[in-house]
Amino acid sequence: MTQIHQGPGSGPTALRILLGSQLRRLREAAGLTREEAGHRIRCSESKISRMELGRVGLRERDVADLLTLYGVEDEGARAAVMDLLLRANEPGWWHRFNDLLPSWFQTYVGLEEAASRIRTYEVQFVPGLLQTKEYARAVITAGSAGVAPEEIARRVDLRLERQRILERPDGPFFWAVIDEAALRRPIGGTDVMRAQLEHLMDLMRQPNITIQVMPFSFGGHSAEGGAFSILRFQDRELPDVVYVEQLASALYLDKREDVDRYSEVMERLCAVSTTPDETVDILKRIIKEN
Repeated sequence: MTQIHQGPGSGPTALRILLGSQLRRLREAAGLTREEAGHRIRCSESKISRMELGRVGLRERDVADLLTLYGVEDEGARAAVMDLLLRANEPGWWHRFNDLLPSWFQTYVGLEEAASRIRTYEVQFVPGLLQTKEYARAVITAGSAGVAPEEIARRVDLRLERQRILERPDGPFFWAVIDEAALRRPIGGTDVMRAQLEHLMDLMRQPNITIQVMPFSFGGHSAEGGAFSILRFQDRELPDVVYVEQLASALYLDKREDVDRYSEVMERLCAVSTTPDETVDILKRIIKEN
């Protein structure tokens, strides 16, 4: 069996994906189909597929039965997998916000927590991890018609809680390319926007944060299709994941050809966007103009 390395920041979502990929390799080594494995634990082939992709939680009994089916008899090897299962089933800090989070976004928060590098392109808004409390409240309020003030406050708290990963000693390297339109859109009014732009300049002093701006002056570019994020993990067993949010769902892409395509787009965006010094200049100019 391949040894599983659990680096700093390996949250339950990432560990579940690791466990699923480990079970898939064991099944393939045993020469069994997903249908045959599903028969053993009284479930469908599609559920085995979801388990191997880390899309669902796994029960202790099911994992033990699968290990037996796959011929894993060594007690040390079995114990290592079962320990990973326990860690993967631990609720993340975002568990207390589950009533606010759709399941497709819970997955993203878990991956974000475990990432060692996050690259993001944003078109409409300042990225959530870089938002001030007042800007976040304005964005969330605008998209939450009819929602009680108490729930809006909790959504803001969730966004601020997510930002704590950037303050951790083992936190991710965060690289953002923000379309100039997002910086000029007057979210929350002049004072809120000024404070947000000043906050971006403050954040750029952190060594793990890089911010570039895609200026209007460049015209059309390779990412006209919209916002996306690319997450990379310290554990080499985990593939990079591209996250593309939609109106009421999200795409999670981890096939090499998909990741490569988005990575190429991100590289081109970085090449034609502002340098860090130019980012500060454009932020100061927008503040002055407002």
